[in-house]
Amino acid sequence: MNVIYPLAVPKGRRLCCEVCEAPAERVCPACTVTYYCGVVHQKADWNSIHEKVCQLLIPLRTTMPFYNSEEERQHGLQQLQQRQKHLIEFCYTVAQKYLFEKKYAEAVPAALHSLRFRRSVYGLSSVELVPAYLLLSEASLGMGRIVQAEEYLSQAQWTVLKSTDCQNATQSLLHRNLGLLYIAKKNYEEARYHLANDIYFASCAFGTEDIRTSGGYFHLANTFYGLQKVDLADTLYTKVSKIWHKYLNEHYQVLSQAHVEQADLLCKRFVNDTGLDEAQEAEAIQILTSILSIRESTSDKAPEKTIFVLKTLVMLHYLMMNSSKAEEYAIQALNLAKKLELSDEEQSNIEELLHLISAEEEHP
Repeated sequence: MNVIYPLAVPKGRRLCCEVCEAPAERVCPACTVTYYCGVVHQKADWNSIHEKVCQLLIPLRTTMPFYNSEEERQHGLQQLQQRQKHLIEFCYTVAQKYLFEKKYAEAVPAALHSLRFRRSVYGLSSVELVPAYLLLSEASLGMGRIVQAEEYLSQAQWTVLKSTDCQNATQSLLHRNLGLLYIAKKNYEEARYHLANDIYFASCAFGTEDIRTSGGYFHLANTFYGLQKVDLADTLYTKVSKIWHKYLNEHYQVLSQAHVEQADLLCKRFVNDTGLDEAQEAEAIQILTSILSIRESTSDKAPEKTIFVLKTLVMLHYLMMNSSKAEEYAIQALNLAKKLELSDEEQSNIEELLHLISAEEEHP
């Protein structure tokens, strides 16, 4: 049964909904340690994250066993904390992926899980809470809840201000979300200020040509594009495309060389790898398809730039083992190259990509 009977709850114990923290009336029948105010939030949590972590929550939310020694107790506590840290990162990645896919409502329960485990492990005022606040802020913005987004950002800012050891990567994320907030409020001057700071802190943390810095360039380009400053936007979109192309091409070349040097006599398929987690792959797809859409709308001015983005998307989907999508973009790039009568070298490069994709499909 999913329904909680009040008389079965120990006196003085308050059961709260996993999603909204209202008094709970239902319990997950699979793990029996997760509570909800009703069917709506139970389904929302299940579809977002709970299905993936249901059984993992049981040892975290049940009473620790009795240990015979202090050494065993400490070992048990360490294991508990390791499980919590694993769930922090897992829930964070899942929430990020939803955000890049524009599934904002689905991102909220996963982000809340990450926030709760962060509080449990690091305390209520730790700077480690900031990434989760930023996820919730971005999800709120995506759903058009600007006031709620501002509340989460205020918590994040206050936590950063109190911290003495906030890393550049965290500062970068904070300014990126502040930039997105001011874009939503149509205050483009403040948006540019915060996105410039995002790029600065990301560059300090990862370098100016890193894929983790590219998000700041991309959002700044969108700001300029919205303000009809097309030349500035175009320069930044080109930079973002080149960063992702360089990164993906390095992985693609390694894989291509492996195919050449190691003929697989057992017909086993090579394992493709982007070197990215699921959230970063979703970010790459979101950024590159957005740039492609803009390039296609202005392809009469710079068709070579459209082909460049298409080739980058081919490598991305090929490395993600999505051959059908990779082939679709490759054919699109080849047709455009032939239409423009580009050099034989350019066309042969695209044909080489198509050949490699076809070889993968022939040996599943």
